[in-house]
Amino acid sequence: MHIVTSPIALRELVTQWHKQGEHIGLTPTMGALHDGHLALIKALEGKASRKIVTIFVNPTQFNNAEDFRLYPRTHETDIFLLQQTGYVDAVYIPHEKDMYPQGFSTSVSVAYLDTMLCGAYRPGHFEGVATIVTKLLLQSSADIATFGEKDYQQLCLIRRLVKDLNIPVEILPVPTQREADGLALSSRNRRLTPEQRCQAAQLPAALTVYIKELRTGQTVHSTLAACRTTLENAGFVVHYLELRKEETLEIAEKAEPHTRLFVAASLGNIRLIDNRPLF
Repeated sequence: MHIVTSPIALRELVTQWHKQGEHIGLTPTMGALHDGHLALIKALEGKASRKIVTIFVNPTQFNNAEDFRLYPRTHETDIFLLQQTGYVDAVYIPHEKDMYPQGFSTSVSVAYLDTMLCGAYRPGHFEGVATIVTKLLLQSSADIATFGEKDYQQLCLIRRLVKDLNIPVEILPVPTQREADGLALSSRNRRLTPEQRCQAAQLPAALTVYIKELRTGQTVHSTLAACRTTLENAGFVVHYLELRKEETLEIAEKAEPHTRLFVAASLGNIRLIDNRPLF
């Protein structure tokens, strides 16, 4: 398994692979790897002959300096885990000075998709995501890249930028991976206290209950209001709870196929997000 730390070295490696007729798959991460990340990598099986995992805690997508400082950095453990899988060909761990050299002044933004849901609460977040993903796709010359449905807004945004900028890469969505109690896997989960971890399980449980309500014909407004109350009573600070169309992320006025329930809620200073399709 190659460990690459510079854009030049990565470009040399992928150029060699492409000359050999290899099909390159990419899984971008910020490290602190868990089974959710491994599912993203495994999704490339049969679709890419060479697989690259990137590990880079991207400063431009954090609008909270403390969140950036506290984000877990476990590079040595991550590298060992990837080696153990036996199916990762390269790990790309670039230095911040190479990704954002002195004088860096370019950014990528995706209008409309970056201001709703999480974008409304995290100004600049999706501009940082769009910029770093564009750089990683170009640096790796990937033929296919995996992104999880847990970050569904991010997935939609990346699909849009790839289409708009004519980047020749296939974006492969991967279903959300969950703990036994339904909590969506996230690197931030490890920051939850034992008490918070118990509370956190009530987030997916509430979505399950109220999605069933929506399926039976209950109105969107009353159902979401009841779900919000349930979460607040469980100790969450709810940032948003909305029903939206899967393809465009427009507000959905009624429960129907191709709609999803989206939520972001905090326990203490730890922000959790989730989404579920209605059908």
